[in-house]
Amino acid sequence: MGVEQGRGMSGYWQLDDVLSGLKTARDRWRDAHPRNREHGSAVFPARRTLQEVMEILCGVLFPLRLGPSYVRADNEDAYVAETLENGLSHLYGQIRRELGYSAMGGADDAAVDAEARRIIGAFAHDLPAIRAMLDGDVEAAFASDPAARSVDEVLLCYPSLLAIIHYRVSARLHRLGAPLVARIIGEIAHTRTGIDIHPGATIGRNFFIDHGTGVVIGETALIGDRVRLHQSVTLGGPVGPIEEGRSRPRHPVIEDDVVIYAGATLLGRITIGARSIVGGNLWVTETVPPDSRLEASPPRAIAG
Repeated sequence: MGVEQGRGMSGYWQLDDVLSGLKTARDRWRDAHPRNREHGSAVFPARRTLQEVMEILCGVLFPLRLGPSYVRADNEDAYVAETLENGLSHLYGQIRRELGYSAMGGADDAAVDAEARRIIGAFAHDLPAIRAMLDGDVEAAFASDPAARSVDEVLLCYPSLLAIIHYRVSARLHRLGAPLVARIIGEIAHTRTGIDIHPGATIGRNFFIDHGTGVVIGETALIGDRVRLHQSVTLGGPVGPIEEGRSRPRHPVIEDDVVIYAGATLLGRITIGARSIVGGNLWVTETVPPDSRLEASPPRAIAG
């Protein structure tokens, strides 16, 4: 629909009052939040562009499996070189938007450019290490799930691996100084997989989420190596007001080799000791020592 046609339809539906009301609502919001009025939406990181960046980065990290169909072993290196340059350029633009938005006029363009270049340079050089971490995650999934026929099947078919790829990328960007871009990338994965991992969380090696839908991992969660979660597990903050501090540690610590089964909810800065097993549908708010096994009362059969 063109602009002129759209104006005609506005007149047809008699939308003058509606349009005026919407403008009033926008102005009221921007008066209450001056940052929005000063900067406007044009400098805010664009979710759609970041989604395209993540498609590129998935292909760069796993070109023969997550790249386009024309990628073969003989052109893999050329594809990665060309595509990575493009993806990093787009990511640089989005990080620059975040830095400019956060500065609210307090930093000049040269300083913003320099910081964006620093973040992109450090992130690019971390990509081999990110790929190595992801290899361990794929292998952990294959080792943990007897339904998997190959590591390639895990990479192509398991939504948890897509969420973990997004997490590994976003976590690095978060630590480098682009928390808003990182959060948007995390929410892209959340939308696609139903798995919500905050980029501020710390997750160790060989991490596996089985099935995955409904998993929530909060901002200050600490997860060790070789941990396995099942669907609908929550590693959340304590119940109560947030005025005590947004950045304080408030999510669980999960030590190495812990298994948490479906539907378990763990809240607050508690520790689940190494090699423990948390049964399904449990509500846990206290620290658990290593080598523990938490179970609900077994169901009883009642004669009809």
